[in-house]
This record gives sequence, structure tokens and C-alpha cells, in this order.
Amino acid sequence: MQYLITHFSDFQLASLGSFFLHESVFFLSGLPFIYLERAGLLSKYKIQTKNNSLAAQEKCITRLLLYHIGVNLPLMIASYPFFRFMGMKSSLPFPSWYFQESGSITDNILFHPGGFCVLLGTSYATPFGLTSEYAHPAEILFLGFATIIGPAITGPHLITLWLWMTLRVIETVEAHCGYHFPWSLSNFLPLYGGADFHDYHHRLLYTKSGNYSSTFVYMDWIFGTDKGYRKLKALKRDGVEEESKQT
Repeated sequence: MQYLITHFSDFQLASLGSFFLHESVFFLSGLPFIYLERAGLLSKYKIQTKNNSLAAQEKCITRLLLYHIGVNLPLMIASYPFFRFMGMKSSLPFPSWYFQESGSITDNILFHPGGFCVLLGTSYATPFGLTSEYAHPAEILFLGFATIIGPAITGPHLITLWLWMTLRVIETVEAHCGYHFPWSLSNFLPLYGGADFHDYHHRLLYTKSGNYSSTFVYMDWIFGTDKGYRKLKALKRDGVEEESKQT
């Protein structure tokens, strides 16, 4: 990080650096799921039996590159003055990983990402990792704004912004990956939706399917937009229990 601070300006790090970080994390975390689907590996963990065609996957990647360069990059560049105005910096020292008596709660590097997830509260019927950012440019712009509004208001250190961006990209790729593994976070974290929860939203894309959250599901629970998913899970659970009784 010291090398980056010495050789690049705050503007370059906050805009271009953030863009390259986003692209790296997004494609490195999303491309493996395309390989899994094409190779038929770990198919027992796939949520839907339907697979996307090779042409659909290639179209998705091509459009994503265009959208990222045409929408995401300009948004990151345009948002820099506001970040700077709110006090974001890239210089040393880095924010602390833990709470200190002499410091503010917002000096803690873990405080911001946790708060952003709560504040944060695409359109493929059979999603795979990279479809998490496949949407109309207007929707991409809106979602991008929703992702950066928290950091823009709080003015965190650049490394905190990068940590939030990395976590957010990995989370949304996981929610759209189309696989529910035994080690998926939704099996261990209360109120975390994950792929199995959010996949229902895509499967019934053109109906009132609910399940709009891809992170924490408390808003779906409060407003009842997860009722269809809960009923489906109950039917599947009852069907398995009935089958086990018969055998």
C-alpha cells in the first residue's frame, strides 16, 4: 500500500484503483462458476437443474465489460470529489481493526462495512456468478449509487472503501452463483440470504416473487416478501419427511 500511496495520487487510487480492484475481484470470483456449470462439476449443489447456454454466457460477459467501462468507471470518477469533500483519504496511518478508547467508532475499519450492509438492505431466470451485475445501465447506475452512498456519506479511509467493495462484490456474486454448498454462509449466519434465498427471486422473475435482498433478509421478513420462498421450503421439507417415513 505504501508503494501505491507514493506513486499514485488520491484521485487515481480512489477512481482508477477502485475500478481495477472491482474488475479483478468480480471476474476472479465469478468466472469459476461458469466453469463449474460447463464442466458439470458439483452439480448436486446446483439450485436449478437448468443450465445457461454458452452463447448466453458469452453475451453476458461482453455486455458486462461494456457496462463496467461505460457506467461503473464514470460513476467512480464522478464520485471522487464528493468522497474527498467528506474526508476520505489514502494516506497513513491506516484505520484500526479494533476499537480504541481514544478513537471514534468510525475509525474502526470493520465498522463501515458492517453498517453499509445494513443500509444496503439483474435479470437472469437461471443466474450464475457474473449475472450479479448484468442489468440495464440505469439499474447498474442505481445499484452502484446504492453501494457507494454509505462510504460517500461517512468518508472512510480508502482501504476501508476497498475492503467494503471487495466484500460487496464477493457477496453479490455468491448470491447469484446458482449453487448452495454445505459451506455457504447462509448455513451459518442468521438473517443472511445467500444463493438459495435470492435464486427464488430470479426463478420467478416476472411474478411477485419477493426475495429482493441478496445480503440480509430482514427487510423481506418485515414486509412479507419472502412468503413464497418460505412456503416452497416448507413444501420441500414436508415432502422429504414424508418420503423418509414411507421408506
